[in-house]
Amino acid sequence: MTRPVIHEEETPEAQHPFTEAWGMFRKNKSAVAALGLLALITFGAIFGPYLYPTDPFEMVWMPFSPPGQEGFLLGTDYLGRDLLAMIINGAKVSLMIGLSAAMMTVFIGVTVGALAGFYRGIVEEVLMRITEFFQVLPTLLFSMVLVALFGASLPMITFAIGIVSWTAVARITRSEFLRIRELEYVMASRASGASNLNLMFGVILPNALPPIIVQSALMVGSAILFEAGLSFLGLTDPNVVSWGQIIGSNRQYILDAGYTVTIPGVAIFVTVLAISLVGDGLNDALNPKLRQR
Repeated sequence: MTRPVIHEEETPEAQHPFTEAWGMFRKNKSAVAALGLLALITFGAIFGPYLYPTDPFEMVWMPFSPPGQEGFLLGTDYLGRDLLAMIINGAKVSLMIGLSAAMMTVFIGVTVGALAGFYRGIVEEVLMRITEFFQVLPTLLFSMVLVALFGASLPMITFAIGIVSWTAVARITRSEFLRIRELEYVMASRASGASNLNLMFGVILPNALPPIIVQSALMVGSAILFEAGLSFLGLTDPNVVSWGQIIGSNRQYILDAGYTVTIPGVAIFVTVLAISLVGDGLNDALNPKLRQR
């Protein structure tokens, strides 16, 4: 008499969280395509000035030469400057402002949200009132005042964008800290004698990062749009070229030479769209509720 063969079920091998997140991200085809496009834009911003070493401030030909004329692929602006050189050099400045302002936004937002969500009580009350104050401020108007008072340099523009954009990150961080601080592993760490600083930034914050990372990615696109808005109003550093500055300096000629405004506008649109799609892909990859679908 033969014994029945019992097949043991194979338990799936546990994956590293980053491997699992990347697998979920790859399922979002638009996010993968946007990531490739963003990598191409970044490559152009870094190496473009070396591959196309034309001075963006040099008057190379007659003003308002249409795209393709006399070997200028994107034409020239109102001063006869090569628009392609301006787009390439402007990419670096726009991305740098976007990344720097987003980093400042995350730093302020995470600090305020972590302190409010961890300590509760009077600390939370004071910090949330400050957050609400900045939330109801007319952000563009407040940034314009800061830049007008302290000068339109790149550090000042970055500061003006970051100081008015951190409230969303603070609220997300606070809500995650309120949720996580009562979980068992946090209680166990507290019982084992972990300091408040270690609990905040060594235990709770790493587990609160997914929504913060998604919001941070979206903040880069918002900062690029913000800088373009300030530049359009003339509040920009005249010694550097950015996409917003190109639009602002050529805005009065939009009816005569629309391409001088349309081309940098398309560059901003494509870049911000790519960042938004990458942020959507990160949300799919890092959101545990979506991961279980």
